[in-house]
Amino acid sequence: MTNHLRVACIQTSATPDMTATIEAACAAIRKAAQEEARLVLLPENAPLMAGAGETREQAGKSGAHPARAAFAAVARETGVWLLVGSVSERKGGKLANRSLLFDDAGEVVAEYDKIHMFDVNLGAESYRESDNFTHGERAVLAETPWGGLGITVCYDLRFPALYRALAQAGAGMLAIPSAFTVPTGRAHWHVLLRARAIETGCFVFAPAQCGTHYGRRRTYGHSLIVDPWGEVLAEGGETPGVIAANIDLGAVAEARVKVPSLRHDRPFALPARLAAE
Repeated sequence: MTNHLRVACIQTSATPDMTATIEAACAAIRKAAQEEARLVLLPENAPLMAGAGETREQAGKSGAHPARAAFAAVARETGVWLLVGSVSERKGGKLANRSLLFDDAGEVVAEYDKIHMFDVNLGAESYRESDNFTHGERAVLAETPWGGLGITVCYDLRFPALYRALAQAGAGMLAIPSAFTVPTGRAHWHVLLRARAIETGCFVFAPAQCGTHYGRRRTYGHSLIVDPWGEVLAEGGETPGVIAANIDLGAVAEARVKVPSLRHDRPFALPARLAAE
C-alpha cells in the first residue's frame, strides 16, 4: 500500500441525453488520467439527470445499467480506479441510487446503495427521492491500493454517524459524490464536508453536479477535496471541469494522533423526556 496519490474529482452537468453525458464524463476522466490522477471520482447521477419517468425508462436492470460498460472501458483504458458517483438501477419495484467503484482493470470491486433518501421541503423546491428509489441498508468500505475508501452519496452527508462508523472500521478516505441543490449548497455544502473530514480524520472527495439539467433542476457544483484537518485542497466552481490534488495518506494518522476522538467514545444516558404539560 502506498501513501501518495493524485486524486481527481470530475464536475459535470448531466442532462437527459445519456450518451452525450457519458461521453463528456469519459473525456474528463481521460483528461484527469493524463494529468496523472490514479483515483478519479464522478458525481451522483453520473450518466443521466432527468425527470422520474425518463430516469426509470433509462435505468438498467440490477447490475446491468447501460453506463456500466462505458465506465468499465474507460477505467481499463486509462488505468485509473474510478468511482462512478451513482447510476439508477432497478431494485424491486423501485430504483437503487447505486455507486460503483471500478478498479484499473475495469472490474467492479464495490457497490453501494444510497442509504438516506432526499425527502425535503425547501419552500421553493421540494424533493421526494423515496417515491422512486428504495434505500440501501449496508455501509460500504472498499479496499484500494491506498487504503480504505468509505463510499456514500449526497444526502448521506448529513448523517455523521455513518462517517464515524466508516472511519472506525478503517476508512482513511471518504467519497461523497453529490448533486446538491443550489439553496442547500450555498448554505451547507462547505461546512458539512469540512466537518466530516475533521471529525473522522479522513480525506474527503466530493465530486459534484453543476448547472441546469432539465426544466428548473439546478445543482450547486463546487466539487471539493478536503484533507483530514479540514483544509480545502481543491475546489471547483459552477461549471464542468476537473479538480485534482496530490495527497499523502500519512496525514490521516497525523490528524488522528493530534485529536484521537475516534477512540474516545463513551456510553451516556439520555435524559427522560419532559412530560407534556
